[in-house]
Amino acid sequence: MKKRVVLLGDSIRLIGYGESVAQALSEDFDVWQPDSNCRFAQHTLRELWAWAKHIEGSDIVHWNNGLWDVCDLFGDGPFTPIDAYVEEMLRLARLLQRHAGTVIFATTTPVRAEHPHTSNAVIRAYNAALVPRLLELGVQINDLYTPLEADIPRYIRADDLIHLTQEGIGLCAAKVEAAIRKAASATDTHAGSGASI
Repeated sequence: MKKRVVLLGDSIRLIGYGESVAQALSEDFDVWQPDSNCRFAQHTLRELWAWAKHIEGSDIVHWNNGLWDVCDLFGDGPFTPIDAYVEEMLRLARLLQRHAGTVIFATTTPVRAEHPHTSNAVIRAYNAALVPRLLELGVQINDLYTPLEADIPRYIRADDLIHLTQEGIGLCAAKVEAAIRKAASATDTHAGSGASI
């Protein structure tokens, strides 16, 4: 029987790597992902209720939130303060772990330097604050930030300064697929408890 995989994330998934990963895994896995943008951490938390039937008993969840949370539209700081972001993400991680065998977090991806509302220094700080705490919970980490940062003009679009180019999509899709396949082969994952989220 095919293992069940869930992909959760913002537009880096939705209009980025999500479809490529689903196609690449389709012969070996049953893949589900929402057809909407997961946006902020709090938005994803709220939507877990609606997505419960897809998440419960899944073998692997690959997930990210961050770009919406770090955005500073008004010049008074990110939408989600860093301490609140970490706590919300830890809450999400614990809920996902109740209902999935393995949870993988993808680090928040970089933006172009000229982005007016988001800086890579802030993104790095949010990733650095969150990743060790997730590791303590047993969440696996898929670092998408570092390989994209190595050549941002190549991997991040010039027109909107935040979304992936075709090469960026290819790089992220390959890393997401590899992380999922590695997690699937590392252990015989077990279904979650089946309790409602």
